[in-house]
Amino acid sequence: MLWSALPSIIGGLELTLKLFGLVLVLSLPLGLGVAVVKVYGPKFLQGIITLYIYVMRGTPLLLQLMFVFFGLPYIGITLDRFPSAVFAFVLNYAAYFAEIFRGGMVGVPSGQFEALKVLGIAHFKGYTKVIFPQVLKTTLPSLGNEVLALVKDTSLVYILGLGEVLRAGQIAANRYASLVPFMFVGVLYLIITGIISYLLNKIENNYQI
Repeated sequence: MLWSALPSIIGGLELTLKLFGLVLVLSLPLGLGVAVVKVYGPKFLQGIITLYIYVMRGTPLLLQLMFVFFGLPYIGITLDRFPSAVFAFVLNYAAYFAEIFRGGMVGVPSGQFEALKVLGIAHFKGYTKVIFPQVLKTTLPSLGNEVLALVKDTSLVYILGLGEVLRAGQIAANRYASLVPFMFVGVLYLIITGIISYLLNKIENNYQI
C-alpha cells in the first residue's frame, strides 16, 4: 500500500520543499527591507508598513491564500495556483520576519549610531558592518522558529488544489482506508524539521560578531 502511494507522496514532498525554499529566499530579504523602512523610514511610509503588517498578522494565512487566488481575478490579476501560493506566503512571512528584525533593530543602543558618526564611518557601512550583525545575532532564534513554522504551514496550499505532501498522504489514506500514509507523512515532516533545526542550531552556535 505504502509502496504504491510513494510516488504521489514524493511528488508532494517536492512541491512542499520547492514552496518552502522559494518563500524563505524571497520573504527574508523583503522582511528585512520592510523592517528598515518601519524603523528608519519617513513617517508616511511607516504608517503604510504598520497597516500592512497589521493586516498580514491579523488575518489567517488560509484566508490570504484564498483572497490571492480567488479574489485578485476580480480586479484583473490572475495567477496560477503555485504562484498564488508563493505570493501569499511571501507577503505573510515577510510581515512576521519584519517584526522580528524590527525588534532586533530597536534593541541596538542608540549610542552606537552616535559612535559611528564620531568615528566618521559612513552610515551604510556602519549599519552593515556593526549594527546588522548584532541584529542578526539577537533575532536568529526567533527567525528559526518562523522557518520551522513555514515548513508546516505549506500544508495550507491544499485549499488551492496543490498536491503538497500532506494532501498526497490524505488521498492515499482515503484510498486505502489506512492511517499508514499519514504516519509516513508525519515522519517526513519530522525528518525535514529535524534537518532544518540542526542547520539553524549550527548557524546560531557558530555565528560570531
